[in-house]
Amino acid sequence: MKKCFDAEKYLKVQTRKIKQRIKMFDKLYIEFGGKLIDDQHAARTLPGFYPDLKIKLLQEFKDDAEIILCINANAIEKSKIRADHMISYETEVLRLIEFLRSRGLYVSSVVITLFEGQKKAIDFANRLKDYHVATYFHTFTKGYPTDVDTIVSKEGYGANPYIKTTKPLVIVSAPGPCSGKLATSLSQLYHESVRGVNAGYAKFETFPVWSLPLKHPVNIAYEAATADLADKNMIDYFHLEKYGIPAVNYNRDLETFPVLKEILHRITGKTIYYSPTDMGVNVIGECITDDKAIQRAAKDEIIRRFYRAEVDLKKGAVPPEVPERIKLLMNELGISEADRTVAIKAIEKRQKSGNLPSACIKVGKRYITGRKTGYLSPISSTFLNTLKTINRIPDEIDLIAPAVLEPILEIKNKTSNFKESYLKLGEVLIALSICSTTNPIVKKTLESLDKLQNSELHSTHMISDDELVILSNLGINATSGTEIDIN
Repeated sequence: MKKCFDAEKYLKVQTRKIKQRIKMFDKLYIEFGGKLIDDQHAARTLPGFYPDLKIKLLQEFKDDAEIILCINANAIEKSKIRADHMISYETEVLRLIEFLRSRGLYVSSVVITLFEGQKKAIDFANRLKDYHVATYFHTFTKGYPTDVDTIVSKEGYGANPYIKTTKPLVIVSAPGPCSGKLATSLSQLYHESVRGVNAGYAKFETFPVWSLPLKHPVNIAYEAATADLADKNMIDYFHLEKYGIPAVNYNRDLETFPVLKEILHRITGKTIYYSPTDMGVNVIGECITDDKAIQRAAKDEIIRRFYRAEVDLKKGAVPPEVPERIKLLMNELGISEADRTVAIKAIEKRQKSGNLPSACIKVGKRYITGRKTGYLSPISSTFLNTLKTINRIPDEIDLIAPAVLEPILEIKNKTSNFKESYLKLGEVLIALSICSTTNPIVKKTLESLDKLQNSELHSTHMISDDELVILSNLGINATSGTEIDIN
C-alpha cells in the first residue's frame, strides 16, 4: 500500500504543537482520545501512520510527562471487551502499564471512575498493587452536567481524591471510550487550582481531522468507526463564529462545550478556549501527502466497518442501527460492499468449490484463495496457499504433512467440548513452527510473514474470534460474511 502520510513530519509538527500548549501553563493535562497503542484504524485510514506512532510521540516528552489511565468501574463489572484483541478493559490497562513502562514512559496512577462499590472494581484495584501503581476511586460528579456551582465545589470535583502528579505534562488515557478521562482531567484542574497551580487542559483526538472538509472520507470513516456511539461529525459553529474558519468536530464535543467552557472559566478564572477546536492539539491534516490515496484508503475502511458491523449484528453485539448508519455513509460516498474485490473473489471461490466455506487474500496485486478442507479451516487453507504462493513453492508440496495434522486434530477433539473437523489458524501456525525445526522450506515460509502486512482478506463465513486476533496481529485486514460454518 502506498504511503500517503508523513509520520516523521507528524512527529516534529505534533511535538512542537504540544510544547507550545505546555508553555501556556505550569502543568498541562492532555486528554488522549482513541488508542495509545495498536491504533489500527489510524494506520488503515492514513497509510504511513503506524499503529504505535503515538507512543513514539510520547517518548519525545518522557522526561517531562506521566500517564494516568482511567477505567470505568461499570466496564470492569460487565467485563467489557476491547474487540480488536478480545481482551477485557482491565487486562488492557495492565497491558498498557507494561508496554508503556517498557518504552521508558512513566505510568503514575490508575483511576477507577464512576465507582459505587463494585466488587470487581475493588478486586482489580487489589491486582494493581502488584504493578506498583497508585490507584484512586472517583465517583459520579455531583451536579454534572448542568449545575456548575456544585460541579466546581468541594461537593463536586472536590469530593474526588487528588491524584498526586509530579510532571509538567500529564497524559490522561484509557482502554476505551466512556472511561472518564474528561471528568478526571477537570477534577485534577480543580484540585490544582485549590493548590494555587496554574494548570491547563487540552484534548488530543486523532479523528475527526478538524482541517479536512466535513464530508472528507477520512472524517466519514471516523463516523463509521463510532457508529455504535452514534457520533456525528459537524462544523464547529463556535469556531466558525469566533474566527470565521470552518473546522470539523463531533456532536458530543459541540453539545458539551458551553458547560465545559464555563467549568474551565470557574476553575481557572479566565477564558482560554472559544471552541472545541481550540482545545485540540492534533495536526494530522498537515501531514497528509497524497489526498487522493488517503480518500481511497478511508473508503476501504468504511466498507470494512460495514462488513464487521453486519457480523456484530448477527452475533447480537450491536443493534440494527449500527450497520444501517454505516450503509448511509457509504451511500453518501457512492461506495458499496461490492467495491471490496477480495470479498467478491471469495464468493466466487465458494461457488466453484461446491458451496464450501472459502476465503481470499490480496497480497500486493495478487489474489489467493482457499476453502475449507478435510483438515483446515478456510482461513488456514488460504493462509497456507498464500505462503506457498509468495515463496514460489509448488502446489503439490505440503507445508504440513497430513500425518502431522491428523494427530493434532484428534487430540484437539479429545480435549475440547466442541468437536471441529478442521484446524484453525493458530493451530496451523504452531504446526508450522514445529515443522520448521527440521524442514528448511517451512522455516523460510515463516520468515516471510512480514510480507502479509497490510494485505486484505475476506471469508465467506464468519471468522472465529481467535483467528481474527491472529490476523490482526499479522497486520491482515480481515472481513467476513455473516454465514456460520456448521461442521
